[in-house]
Amino acid sequence: MTLTPFIIPFFIAHQGCPHQCIFCNQHAITGSREQLTGELVGREIRRCLAWPRDVMRQVQVAFYGGSFTGLGRDRQQELLGAVQPFIDRGEVAFIRLSTRPDYIDREKSLYLKERRVGLVELGIQSFDDAVLEKCRRGHTAGQVEEAFAHLRRAGIGVGGQLMVGLPGETTRGVVAGAQRLALLQPDLVRIYPALVLRGSPLADLHSAGGYRPLSMNRAVALCTRLREIFTAARIPVVRLGLQPSASLEKDLAAGPYHPAFGELVLSRLYFRRVRRILALLQKERGRTTINLILSAADQSLFRGQKRTSVQRLNALGLLAGVEVLFRPGLPRFTITHELIPCFS
Repeated sequence: MTLTPFIIPFFIAHQGCPHQCIFCNQHAITGSREQLTGELVGREIRRCLAWPRDVMRQVQVAFYGGSFTGLGRDRQQELLGAVQPFIDRGEVAFIRLSTRPDYIDREKSLYLKERRVGLVELGIQSFDDAVLEKCRRGHTAGQVEEAFAHLRRAGIGVGGQLMVGLPGETTRGVVAGAQRLALLQPDLVRIYPALVLRGSPLADLHSAGGYRPLSMNRAVALCTRLREIFTAARIPVVRLGLQPSASLEKDLAAGPYHPAFGELVLSRLYFRRVRRILALLQKERGRTTINLILSAADQSLFRGQKRTSVQRLNALGLLAGVEVLFRPGLPRFTITHELIPCFS
């Protein structure tokens, strides 16, 4: 099993980006306005490296929250340079950062590669140019593909960030965008439902009645569909929903926010798998005892929020004659069964 990396994160809130996208209130998302310096970077890395951790986990330093390659070159060099001694000593594997697709070209990609950047996450949000224009993104879908090509040629991994529920978006467009991103074979994907944050242009549009956010149920359904697309393409989805924070919850005006949004999506996916398996076993009822065997770590996914999944399975009659067994030690997402003959 591949261990998740030990990531030391830094936030450059809204820095390096001349745009304010319609949905953006970067302070609410990151909760940070501190000016990051190379000295602070080095101090924080040393502090985090002193924490107890599994020594087999790869250590990475990440710069999130802004458009890193939009920073002045001196500032980029200051921040990236602060990490180099730790990479030289083998204490950090590489650097990862986030930026805009239109802020990546051949020269920038080579510059990042020389400074040990191993992964760049692109804030794509949508592959629909009309939606991108409504959101004031300032780039096109074509520039996303160009950025992928430049980074790949430089030998840098690429991640993609998508949003659902943006102004002017359709279900067909969301699904088509995810399929288009999957064809680019990103190394990872993050999916966020659009939220209305106070202080953002989207909040003004919402107040004027010009924008209606997704319901929670619709957001979970769309993100479930997108995760299925990426899972089928063997592309890891490393995050579903924004990271919870006090500042985000304080500035939230509307939209499908839940501190465990990813769990809601995984629970829906899990329910679908269990329902499918139990439906296939219908013909065995009465002739055998059915043991549904699940990983003990997946009890909450099986039950669903407020036991909604269990209630739905019962309403469908799929749990009649079924004993659900949670077994410790099984890998997560394991769903299997035993058929025990009934002797009369």
